[in-house]
Amino acid sequence: MIEPDAEELVLLREDLAYHQARVLLLVTAVSDLKEHGRKLDGLTKLAKLDFLLRYPALAPDVLDRLDRTDPRLHLDVEETQARTEVEAPMTRYKYGPWDDRYYAILGALIGRGLIRYTRARKGSVAVAATPDGRRLASQLAASEEWREIADRSAVIAEVSSGLTGSALKNLIYDRLADLMDRPHRQVIR
Repeated sequence: MIEPDAEELVLLREDLAYHQARVLLLVTAVSDLKEHGRKLDGLTKLAKLDFLLRYPALAPDVLDRLDRTDPRLHLDVEETQARTEVEAPMTRYKYGPWDDRYYAILGALIGRGLIRYTRARKGSVAVAATPDGRRLASQLAASEEWREIADRSAVIAEVSSGLTGSALKNLIYDRLADLMDRPHRQVIR
């Protein structure tokens, strides 16, 4: 077995911390809204909302109520022209965009007391931000480094209310068919 060196371990920790912060902001934005039942219900919904968060130039194509000029998207010219060139790309999986890190990310956030499991639909997993998670999300949102992700999370949460993970998956497949027509496990770029 090849042992990672110290620099690789630091990069892995930073990568996981980045994804945890982004998912915490998204879960908090969704679970703060009464229209979402004050929770993010289902891993499919998490993955599809996170896809829209990570690929913000594609979000208005999927969500009817999202105007591409909404300032909370913070879209610049480069992002609107290179719509799939993103910092953290996802892979095409059986049910649409996915990231294998979700289990580790959710486990870490739950273990740190920032999100909690809550009552879900039958056969589903639901999470919501804890008071500590809300406080940290608020601090992140106030920082220059995380403001754009927090704003994007809020607008995506707002305009996706009433949509299940399955409905989001169907919208992504229907409206981004050319992007989803690729082999499983291929990076979405």
